[in-house]
Amino acid sequence: MSRQRIVALLAALVAVVGLAVLVPMASTASAATCAAPWNSSSVYTGGMAASYNGHNWSAKWWTQGETPGAADVWADQGGCDGSSGGTGGTTGGSGGCNYPAWAAGRSYVAGDIVQYTNGLFYVATHDNPGYDPTISTWYWSPYTCTGGGTGGTTPPPSGGFVVTEAQFDQIFPNRNSFYTYSGLTAALSAYPGFATTGSDTVRKQEAAAFLANVDHETGGLVYVVEQNTANYPTYCDWSQSYGCPAGQAAYYGRGPIQLSWNFNYKAAGDALGIDLLDNPNLVQTDAAVSWKTGLWYWNTQTGPGTMTPHNAMVNGAGFGETIRSINGSIECNGGNPAEVQDRVNDYQSITSILGVPAGGNLSC
Repeated sequence: MSRQRIVALLAALVAVVGLAVLVPMASTASAATCAAPWNSSSVYTGGMAASYNGHNWSAKWWTQGETPGAADVWADQGGCDGSSGGTGGTTGGSGGCNYPAWAAGRSYVAGDIVQYTNGLFYVATHDNPGYDPTISTWYWSPYTCTGGGTGGTTPPPSGGFVVTEAQFDQIFPNRNSFYTYSGLTAALSAYPGFATTGSDTVRKQEAAAFLANVDHETGGLVYVVEQNTANYPTYCDWSQSYGCPAGQAAYYGRGPIQLSWNFNYKAAGDALGIDLLDNPNLVQTDAAVSWKTGLWYWNTQTGPGTMTPHNAMVNGAGFGETIRSINGSIECNGGNPAEVQDRVNDYQSITSILGVPAGGNLSC
């Protein structure tokens, strides 16, 4: 057989084989079917799937209210065909409630309405560069949508704080009268996910963890301000462009988590819609503002840790991780075991009062 004929036969064979393999390859290129849409009020545990923004996502561990793609609890499983599962709520519901999802860092003007990841709606009361509606309560207000439902989501549990006033008084029998229970409950609206996420046990454990750290920081809610006045001038970081307008010694520790440093007063104030940089004394004169600064740190700051105290408790990392996020660089890993144990003792005492187990990973 001539060389030319052999080449021709091989070319024909390749063409036939190529046709044979091209057909099934084309059928496997289609996207996977979308899982059920992600729901901000649903609880997902490790391995459970949900669709969001045209992708399927798999939960790595327990989660509720954490948006796929924005939280590392979700693993992206790739694009999916929305014909069965949809995109998981990229817009705010249906009908007259078809408002866009809130996006961090996107500029909003007063009057804009968005749907937050908790499934609820918020209206901008002041122009803002994308502040979180559940944190920046001066810039956003809750909005009741009556035009067509809320997209199938369920609001967070209601019925008040998981710690009753009687329990609060039992936990802090010698507290300073400044730290009122009403001040605490008034502050809760700034962070609707606090002590409302997960099971009843998880909610009470988070409340206990917060109050235990507060107990330790304030000597049982006795101290409103830092007692070592010699430290007061040290909390001004002049490298910040805004400096210390209230004075060199104005940013000492105040409140239930002892908020300190000018940059923390600035950050907390911006998040809460309160000018704390120019008016730091509000943290020691207004009980609700004081409690809000404690909740701001708890829900939004990782400190020297790797997660916020809120995430540590609702995602099962344990009380020890809340210590790491608050003062871990000084106390954890053998730094000051006595201080760590005092926090643990407080936590165990409070969980006993609330009637829930303390859980694991208590120390850091």
